[in-house]
Amino acid sequence: MAHTHTWNDMSGSWHEMTHSARDMATITKAEPSRQAFLMLWAVFALMPIVVGIDKFTTGLANWSTYLAPWVNDIVPGNADQAMYAVGVVEIAAGILVALMPRIGGYVVATWLAAIIVNLVSQGEYYDIALRDFGLLVAAVALARLASTHHQSHT
Repeated sequence: MAHTHTWNDMSGSWHEMTHSARDMATITKAEPSRQAFLMLWAVFALMPIVVGIDKFTTGLANWSTYLAPWVNDIVPGNADQAMYAVGVVEIAAGILVALMPRIGGYVVATWLAAIIVNLVSQGEYYDIALRDFGLLVAAVALARLASTHHQSHT
């Protein structure tokens, strides 16, 4: 039976996150798998949000140059507008990881797989695609660790 998330579930996730923040402050005292979970959780909650916001500011990169021409042809609008939509999705993914890392980790991994296909299909950017593959594996590791180290509300 499917479980619907209520505000209480989300506040429970917030409680878990604030409790885990205390663990981050004393991370060296946590068991190694808990340390790994906390580091991955922090990175995969913050990184998509920061990169998503940058889709609007382009302070880190000119993101539209990474969009494969075939993708640009099938999305509405131009490459810059597509990157705005990508930014919204990435911000949402970061929030999902923050609240529900077990699900969010798999969502981010799937998103990274799509980015890898986009990059490799251009016949260039193999270095970035390889880095993103490493991030994909780390996102799956986060989801797996969350099944042990995060209170499940699903």
